[in-house]
Formats: sequence, structure tokens, C-alpha cells
Amino acid sequence: MSSSSTARGEPGTILLLWDIDRTLIYVGDVDRTAYREAFEEVVGRPARRFPARGTGVTMPRAIRGLLLDNAVPEDDLEQLLSRMLKVVPERLAAHEDDVRRDGSLMPGARAAVTAVAAADGFVPAVVTGNLEPNARLKLRAFGLDRYIDLDAGAYASDDEHRPALVAIAQRRAEERYGARFTRTNTVIVGDSLEDVRTGVEGGARVVGVAAGRTSTAALREAGADAVLPDLTDVERLFRAVDPAR
Repeated sequence: MSSSSTARGEPGTILLLWDIDRTLIYVGDVDRTAYREAFEEVVGRPARRFPARGTGVTMPRAIRGLLLDNAVPEDDLEQLLSRMLKVVPERLAAHEDDVRRDGSLMPGARAAVTAVAAADGFVPAVVTGNLEPNARLKLRAFGLDRYIDLDAGAYASDDEHRPALVAIAQRRAEERYGARFTRTNTVIVGDSLEDVRTGVEGGARVVGVAAGRTSTAALREAGADAVLPDLTDVERLFRAVDPAR
């Protein structure tokens, strides 16, 4: 999706930042397989403990936890983390066919993404705990990349502190679309408490999607501005993202 594909940047434009995992796509055990293979390649032995699923934590922090939980010495941590951050995307890329075969779109995801891309007044991008190569692969595997401006988004490759990604995405979108994006016209759509924290601390409103591992009540309590059960009701999504519509 190019920045010139639709006239945007007028007053009232909303930067809509999609989360990926368990909001748009579920990839099953493929991420864990990439972690497992990368750990064995980099560390030289099998991992026995793995990061919790569905937390929304950024990949660098998840991999740091993976190393520590599997008794990697503190003195070796940063060097091994740097190597893991290069190898994990390579291992995921080797399993791209598995992503397509074993993964699935979350309910309503394709219709929601295409509707936002077709509507006036939106810049659709991403804010994700994935490294950029992993994010692009997952969206490409399900044909969602054509509906999202991936160059206007932000990734764990940019900063492992997830709330910092909001400002990065806002700056990139401003450069591409000529509009200023702040908390008032930036919205994250995501399923986890980390998505909510990212918006609250980073400067965006949040529409929670309770189709992942986090309940409606927990998303509301964490500070989500609105919560949907899933993405199947596109008009409800639009009202939640832009109450003035």
C-alpha cells in the first residue's frame, strides 16, 4: 500500500495502528518453533522453557526472557540476544509455508482491514511487538499487507519498549501523509494488555479486541477506550475507532 494510493492527510484523518498477533492473525506454534530453532542454533543446546503466549510483549523482551529462563549467563546475554534477533526472523522465514498452513485469520480480520483501507479519513498502519521482518511475513502470508501501509508503522525492531512505538509510527505517518498525529487522532486496535499500555503510555486511544487471551473486563480495567468482542462487526469497529462518525 503506497502513501499515494488514497488522498489522505486532511483534517480529521485518523492513524489506525493494527496489532497483528491474536488481533488479525493467529500463527499457532510457528513463532515458538522459530524461537526453539534459533535458540538451539545460537546457544548450542535445546531450550526447555519458552515465553508465555499472547502477552503482547515485544520480541526482544520475549527473547531476553527466553535466554534468562534457560540459564544463559548474564555476561553472555546481550551478545546472544543480538544474534537471536537476527536468527529468529531467518527461522520464521523458513517456515512461511507453515504460517499459511497452520495459521489463521482472526474472526472478521480480513473484512475489517479491507474496510478501513477503503474508507476515507484513515491511515492504516501497524504497531506491533514483532520484529519488522516477522510482521511483514505474517501479513503477507494472509494477503493483508496490501491493505496496510507498513512503512508508516512501528515495530519491535525500532524499540523494545512498546509504548515508544506510538511516537515512531506517528512520525512516520506524518512524514508520509503530511498530517499531524497525536493522541486525539491515533488509535490502536489490539487484543492484549500490552496493546492497552502502549496506547495509554505512548499517546493513542485504544480499541480492545477480546478475541485473544484477554477478557473484555480486563481490557476495560487496563484503560481501553472501547472494547469489541471481535472484528466481525465492521460498523461497530468504525464507531469505536471514530465516535464522531
